[in-house]
Amino acid sequence: MFISFEGIDGSGKSTQARLLTDHLRAAGRAVQATREPGGAPGAEEIRRLLLEGAPDRWSAETEILLFTAARRDHLEKTVAPALAAGRIVVTDRFVDSTRVYQGITRGDLRDKVDALHALMIGREADLTFVIDMDPGLGLARARSRKSGEERFEDFGENMQRRMREGFLALAREFPERCVVIDGNRKVGAIAADVARIADEHLP
Repeated sequence: MFISFEGIDGSGKSTQARLLTDHLRAAGRAVQATREPGGAPGAEEIRRLLLEGAPDRWSAETEILLFTAARRDHLEKTVAPALAAGRIVVTDRFVDSTRVYQGITRGDLRDKVDALHALMIGREADLTFVIDMDPGLGLARARSRKSGEERFEDFGENMQRRMREGFLALAREFPERCVVIDGNRKVGAIAADVARIADEHLP
């Protein structure tokens, strides 16, 4: 099974992806944890290009191409081999982030995102957790990390608000795989919900 976590910056999805990975491993399952952009050596190099620097460093169209290139490398080197080996793959972000960040909130580019995805990637996650978080709180959390990867956070709270709306719209568009989780709670309560739902979906 291929499981993705999505949400605005600072929503806690990275923490929840890690906790789900720990839960599944404790249950004796083989799991590959990964992230986007990144998850493979070449994709990690592209990650630095995308997440560092000034907000206007790239146009949304250029970002779509860079994210798709990173995702293709990630798919070839990490995701596909792990799934072929029978492992569960848990990824912190996948194509839904590109659909929202570049396809919706930075212009009407969703068709271009989907066309490139169909051409170069050709698969969706089997189960997607959308961690829903208050945009102001999420942005404050994200900025407090001071990781040097704050390029998208620097677009400000209005961008985060539009992204939240975009992720919730995607969850309505793909109800067969998307589950919205209230991220405005304690980490343990969120993790318990995520683990229960994942266990229900896994054979």
